[in-house]
Amino acid sequence: MNGNNQQLGAFLAAMIGFYAIFYLIQAIIFIVPTWFISKKAGLSPWLSLLCLFPLTGVVLLYILAFADWKVIPAPIQAWIPPQPPYQPPPQA
Repeated sequence: MNGNNQQLGAFLAAMIGFYAIFYLIQAIIFIVPTWFISKKAGLSPWLSLLCLFPLTGVVLLYILAFADWKVIPAPIQAWIPPQPPYQPPPQA
């Protein structure tokens, strides 16, 4: 019996370790893009740390989706008609 309890304890410790590593990788995958998106939206990039908790990451996505982005629009480029190709002068 004692051997089974030790094996079960070792198995649970390994599973918790794998889960912690998997959770850390998953958190990094979500935090990095939301950090840049928050910066581009004019919000605090520290909001991306909300992705560390299960449902607050969804709340962050709603904040980003429906917030007014404080971004300066790009200037509109004037349309320039294409130039005709260069015509050499006629030979006299």
